[in-house]
Amino acid sequence: MLTLTDTAAQVIRDLSAQVTDSPETGVRISSQGGEAGSLVLSIVEHPEAADQVVESEGARIFLDPGVVDILDDKSLDADVDEGGGVAFLVTEQLR
Repeated sequence: MLTLTDTAAQVIRDLSAQVTDSPETGVRISSQGGEAGSLVLSIVEHPEAADQVVESEGARIFLDPGVVDILDDKSLDADVDEGGGVAFLVTEQLR
């Protein structure tokens, strides 16, 4: 199952809080046009009916069924630059 680094969890909590104060808000990961390696992250107020929900340290990730297998053994990390820009990175899980 997808895991989150502490940094990714914090960024997701911060982004979710900026959009709405709903406890259901999270980041949804889906595939773009079915292309391998093309993932889309968007902030949404709730998961879709078929989404797998991953929660970590108060951060919520909603995985579209098309990306569950792709991200099963991965970890999501985040980097915030000096200007406040956020970049997410998918890496192999550390064993």
